[in-house]
Parts: sequence; structure tokens; C-alpha cells
Amino acid sequence: MPTQQPRLLLPEAPALVAGFGRGALLTTDGELLTLPAGELGRRLRDGPPPLLVHAPATWKRLGIPPLPACDLLELFAFCRPAHPAAPTPRGLAIALDRDPPADDESAAALLPELATALLRHLAAGRHLPLNRDAAMLAQKLGAEIRWPWAESVLAALGQPDARPSLDPLKVWRRLPEWEEEAPPPPPAHQPITQAEARTRLAEILGEGAEQRPQQSDYASAAASAFQVREARGAPNMVLAEAGTGTGKTLGYVAPASLWAERNHAPVWISTYTRNLQRQIDQETARLYPNPEDRRKRVVVRKGRENYLCLLNLEEQIGAAQMAEMLLPLALVARWALATRDGDLMGGDFPGWLSELFGHHAVWPLADRRGECIHSACPHYKACFVEHSIRRAKSATLVVANHALVMVQAALGGGEDGKPLRIVFDEGHHLFDAADSAFSADLTGGETAELRRWLLGAEGGRSRARGLARRMEELVGDRPDLLMPLEEALQAARALPGPGWPSRLAENDPRGTAESFLHAVRRQVIARTQEDDAGYGLECDLHPLNPGVAEAAASLRDAFAALHAPLSTLHGRLHARLEDEAEELEVGDRIRIEAACRGLERRALMPLTAWGAMLASIAEPPRPPGTRPDYVDWFALERREGREVDAGMFRHHLDPTQPFATTVAAPAHGVLITSATLRDTGEEADDPEAAWHGAEARTGLLHLAAPAIRAAVPSPFDYGARTRALVVNDVSREDFGQIAAAYRALFLAAGGGGLGLFTAVRRLREVHARIAEPLARAGIPLYAQHMDAMDNGTLVDVFRAEETSCLLGTDAMRDGVDVPGNALRLLVFDRVPWPRPSILHRERRLHLSEGRPKAHDDAIARHRLRQAFGRLIRRADDKGVFVMLDARTPSRLLAGLPDGVIVQRCGLKQAVETVRDFLAEA
Repeated sequence: MPTQQPRLLLPEAPALVAGFGRGALLTTDGELLTLPAGELGRRLRDGPPPLLVHAPATWKRLGIPPLPACDLLELFAFCRPAHPAAPTPRGLAIALDRDPPADDESAAALLPELATALLRHLAAGRHLPLNRDAAMLAQKLGAEIRWPWAESVLAALGQPDARPSLDPLKVWRRLPEWEEEAPPPPPAHQPITQAEARTRLAEILGEGAEQRPQQSDYASAAASAFQVREARGAPNMVLAEAGTGTGKTLGYVAPASLWAERNHAPVWISTYTRNLQRQIDQETARLYPNPEDRRKRVVVRKGRENYLCLLNLEEQIGAAQMAEMLLPLALVARWALATRDGDLMGGDFPGWLSELFGHHAVWPLADRRGECIHSACPHYKACFVEHSIRRAKSATLVVANHALVMVQAALGGGEDGKPLRIVFDEGHHLFDAADSAFSADLTGGETAELRRWLLGAEGGRSRARGLARRMEELVGDRPDLLMPLEEALQAARALPGPGWPSRLAENDPRGTAESFLHAVRRQVIARTQEDDAGYGLECDLHPLNPGVAEAAASLRDAFAALHAPLSTLHGRLHARLEDEAEELEVGDRIRIEAACRGLERRALMPLTAWGAMLASIAEPPRPPGTRPDYVDWFALERREGREVDAGMFRHHLDPTQPFATTVAAPAHGVLITSATLRDTGEEADDPEAAWHGAEARTGLLHLAAPAIRAAVPSPFDYGARTRALVVNDVSREDFGQIAAAYRALFLAAGGGGLGLFTAVRRLREVHARIAEPLARAGIPLYAQHMDAMDNGTLVDVFRAEETSCLLGTDAMRDGVDVPGNALRLLVFDRVPWPRPSILHRERRLHLSEGRPKAHDDAIARHRLRQAFGRLIRRADDKGVFVMLDARTPSRLLAGLPDGVIVQRCGLKQAVETVRDFLAEA
């Protein structure tokens, strides 16, 4: 294709940056204006589409209907795929190594420069393999949807007359393919000494690094998890608490990497949040600075539902006659050529793409419905998931998450096998992770999803592939397989069909499953208070409403009628692996194994669990006060006042028991670590009780051998670098007073404030009252459930915008890592007590060792301690912690770090303290 010299060509457009209800506009004549939203809307409707960053968020902040725009995020995603950037003018400036703008006006003036920088970058890399087909794609976008950046991109590439084509979307043609290798040999079992762990840590840090004795001590303690196991079921267990600032990531990476290299087997590092997963991956660059070497040695693993599915991408492209899908698919295709591992839910994928085009543009591109056909897929050899599974087997470190590790253990090992050595970072979340992994939900959503998995699409625009279609090559015309398959598909019609939520709400159930859900719904509504409307409702199973036991028995029979043919199909397919061993091709064998695994996990296991749950309904209720193995209850789930699901729920009373049995016991060494493992409140004078509590919460009490305990204090001077205040003159029930307090505190800090709420409704009430006055003061306010951004993007924006403030709930309390000045104030609206649910009631009764109030205190104290830890991430950080709940007991605040002195005061004094303390040099 003939090329010309690249040219820089920008759209003739004004530049717009939105505040709350107003915005800054740089006109095409070079005039810089600050105008109210109404005036901006009138100007923009009559002119060319403006340059801006994040169109949905811009229009929402201005409060005007969406208009055409030249969104710089689209240009960034095209020119710099798989590169991180917060979706704001300041975030783009930082990503492009420009000085960040000081205010909205300077940001508007900067937007043309950012566009120019992106086009220069594209022009400089126009001969790179990534950009081989970029011009054809841009030409297609210009021709089909009149993409406003098309001419600019073509000019930068020097190919204004490129042939338009959809071929660049077919990225599977250009992706590398994996090759099968021999199974790895068994690992050796050479231990790591404490001295070797310290030496490896020093090598990672390099010469001249700051001396951190706590980090070296921690690495030494972590090495105990990498000793030789002496008895089956008795792993080398280490419970290590490392205060914030210790440097625990590299502290455990040192012995872990050394053990893996020496014994030729990977060490798995598991986290609770995606954010920490990403941080650990980034930290390993200190160990393996060469990117290619690091990619081989460090593998990030997540569930299949997180990765781009190339077959789904192909199907979407084939159906992409709809104009609104062409641009997002083009940007995803550009990313797919540049991504490290194909992870759509974190990693190097820009989460804001889903916000620009809607979740429907990205959600269908991953296999979130369990429809993978494995080797029957034409893109199997290029599959991102298969790449990551194979890379993990020969990696040094596998960075996974608690959910994947536990689910695979519950399923018997999974595709990755059972790891021998595991590091559980964020170990304080093991109880919650196990609670989720080892629970069972018999709900309308779960059972309807099983029907969809079996029957496929039943009308509408869904492209869901049913079991018959996924297995057609394996079943063929064999009667021994066709008969149980057809019988199972017929039995699946007893499950909730399309439209079941509406029928449930309208008291018009159809079929066996819907009749049971309807009976559950009636009982829940009858047993709960009317003033709970708008929120989830729940009730105990017993005493049963009339008709519930009969509906449960009928559904149990229906499940049995479905389980039987599926079990037959599973058995006959599996038998082929032996009966036809000499005839089966490798691909057919893989397909059969995958089909059997899918049948077992997606259908047979849940049907068995649901059948057991239904059987328990007919059993006599246990006597009050008797300790159960499981906690069962009925619930009606609501979202924003609308019923969305109903069903029966079953959780282990103590979920750490199955964790200990299925995850920890089979391993040879396990390190559980966190900054907040122990409860340092009322048990501070009894260290043994504090350690006992930590062992109970992490499941170590269920193992035969005792754990090695280690505690390394934080090097931070919390007494000098923080202040903790409890405001005692703000009514916690008066939204006006709460909002006024947030406004005053955020203004006093000049931004950098994180507001944490115990309920979404309270967050929304406060946001509605303070967003505009903060915007007038130059402080942007972002919020969960309010802004057109997901949590990860909100945190990225908050980190980049040092004058911004952020409102959030639990996810923000645990998932925010914002070092530096961007987070300098943390405000709680009220004490984060545990939610008074049936499950909590039973655990409070049976797991509290006769001290139910202490059980509640420990949970709240832990949450406050975790939140406080967000404030100080580096030695030079400063921060103020404020609690707006005058009822806060002093015993809860005893869990804050050593040196922190809590002061109770009025709002006026709190505002002065925030202003004066943060203003100090």
C-alpha cells in the first residue's frame, strides 16, 4: 500500500472539560470560556463535536443529553493500546509525560496538545507490526460510522487512501500460537534457609537501597513456608502479620522465587482484590527487569470469565452490522494485538472502554457463561486462557486470586493442578473468600442460568450456544449419546424460563422451579417488615409456610430427573476415553475431557448440592442453640427497589474448615500474610488470644500441625503523620448535617478525601448535596453508583486527580491503594458494624466463643483498621481519619495503629484540625 509522509491533522473542534453543572470551553477561535451547563449545551448543539475526555462522564457531570464528540480516550485506545491511563485530562497528561493541568481551564487548553502527542506517537510507530493494518481499520471506521478521528489517524499513518477493511478485526490470524510440551517433571524439595531469603531480598533491592530491617526480618520469617513437608496433611504454615510499609510483597517474593527456581515448580501468590494482583505483578519487575523474561517467569491467572474469548470476538464481528458495535470492537482488536495476556478485567485492558460504549460492548467478549468448546474451537491454539494455563505450569510465580485458588481446589484441582506452595496475601479476607467459594445458592438466577447453559438461546438477541450445539461433534448420530442428551434437554424445561422474574413478581409462576421460588417469595414477604421495602429481605426456613415443603419436593424430583440423563451422558462420554483409546485423535480426547469436566462442574455438582438443600427442608428443624454445619435461609433480593431474584441459600457456618481441608492441607507450604491479621483491640493485653483469633479466622485451627507466627511492626510514625477524630455534634440520621460535614471537611483538606459509607442510599443523599459546592471550589467529586465508571477506573481517577474526592462503600475501603497526597483525608459516615443477617446471627452465636458482642466488635474494629491503613502508604504520607458517628465506642478505635491518639471534638474543631495539620510542611 503506497504511503506518504505523515501529517498532523486535528479535527476543527472546540475543547471541553466538564465541572459539575459548568465547564471550560476552548473555542476554535482560541477563546477560553467558563460557562454554565445550559449555555454550553446550546453552543455545542450548534457547532462541531468537541474534543473531550470520557464523553459519558462529561455529559453526566454537565447534566445535558449526550452529543457527538471527539473523545480523546478513543484516540488513546487506538494509538496506545494496552497502556494505562486514568480517563481524565490530568490522567492522560500523566500517561503522556506532560505536566498535568492545574484547573479545568488549563485542562481545556491542553486537550489539543494531548491529541497531537498521540498522533505523533502513532506516526513514529507507523512501521511497527502493531500498526500494519491500522490504516485499513481507520478507513473502515471513517466510512462506516464517520469516526471523527479517522482522518487524523490516516494522516498520521501517511495512508489517507488506505483500503477500508474489517480484516484487521480478525486478530486471531496474527496472534502467536502455543505448542504442546511434555508434562513437567516432579518438583524437587530443596528448602530455603532464612539467610538465603535475606540474601535474595538484598539482590532484588539492589545496591544502595534503603535499609529496611523489618523487610529483611519478614523475608526470613516467610522462608519457613518453604521448608520440606514432613507429613501428609501437615503443610509448613506461616502466619505473618506485616505492618503497612514493611515491604511484604518483595519480602515474600524473595524466598518464593528462590524456592521456585531451585525446585523447578511455581509458587502461587493469591490475593483477594484485582488491584493487589496488579500491584504484585508490577513489583516483580524489580526481580525480573527484562519484560520478556518477566512474562515467562511471572504469570497472572484468573478465571476463564476474565479473558477475551476469540470465538466470541469472531461471532461479534460477524454480527457487527450494528454501527454502535464497530468502534468498540475495533479498539478491542487493537488492544488484543498489544496485550500481555488478554485479561479484560484488569491488567492492561482500559476499563473505561466499557464505560464509553456500555458493558454490552465488552461483556459478551469473555466466556462468562461457561460455553468454552476447548479444542473444538478454531482459535484454540491462540486462546489467551490456554496460553496462560500453559505458561503457569513452567512459571516461577503465578499471581492468582483467592476465588480461583479456592474454586479450583473445591473442584479437585482444575486445569492448573494443585499448587504445592501458596502465599495468601490479604489473608484477612480468607474467611470471606472461603465463604463465597464453598457456598451454594439455589436461586432463580442460578437455575435459569443452568437452563440457558443446557438449552441455549430461547428467543431474543442472545447468541448463547446450548449443550447440543457445543457437543454436536462428540455426539454425532450415536443413539447411546443422543438419547440421554435429548432426555436432559427435555428435563431442563422444568427450570425457570425467559421472563421468570416478572412472572414471580406478578404471582404467575410457570413450572416446577418457578413454583418453588414463588413459595419462597411468599414466605419471605410474610416474615419480614414492610419498612424493609427496597432492600433485600430474608427469613429462616422454619417454620415453613404451607406449600413450601411440597414445592421443594417437586423441584427435588425435577432435579433428579435432570441429573440422571446428564450423569448417563457424562459416564458414556468418559467411557469413550478407554473404550476407543486407540481410535481417538488428540483433539477428540481433549474435547471429551472438556465436555465431561463441563457437565460435572456446570450441571452435576450444582444439581447434587441443590438436591441436598431441598432434602433438608423436609427434615425437622434443629433445636435452638444447636451448632449447625451449615446455615440455610430463604431470601428475596432487591436492587434499587426492584425484585431481581429469590431462592434458598446455604453457607458453611465456618467456611475456613473446607478451606483448610481442600486448599491448605494438600499443600506443602502455605504463607498467610496481611497487615491486619490479629485483632489488636480488647485482646491487646493477651497476645495469645489475638493469635488464636487470627488462626480461627484463617482456618489454621483445623490443621494438624501448628503454624509459625511472625509479626513485623510498621516502620511508619503514625503518631506524627496522622490524626484521628470522632465528631460528636453531627446527627447521624440527618442527611443535611452529614452532607454539611463532608463538604466542610473536604474543603478544609482541599480535596484528596475518601468518604466511606455503610449504605448506598446515604452515599447518594450526600453526593446530591455536596457535588456542586465542591465543584465551585475546584474539587471534583466522584462516587460509586453515581459516575459512569467502574470501581477500578474511579480509583485510577482519584489517584491521578490530587484535588478530587471520592465517595464509596466497602469495595473502596479494601481496594484503594493511593500513596502520596491524592489521599490525605478519610471520612466514615458511621461505624461499619456487620450487617444484621441470619448468617451473621448464627456465626455470632456459634463462633464467638460465648462473646457475641466481642465478635461484632472485632469485625468493626478490623474494618476501621483496614480503612485507616489506606491513609499512610509511604513514610512521607500524611492523613486525617474522621468518624462522623458520635456513638463510636472507644474500644473499636483501640485497633488503630500504635501511636494514634483519638480526639473527640465538634465539627468546627475537626475542620480546623484537618486544615491546619494538612497545611503543615
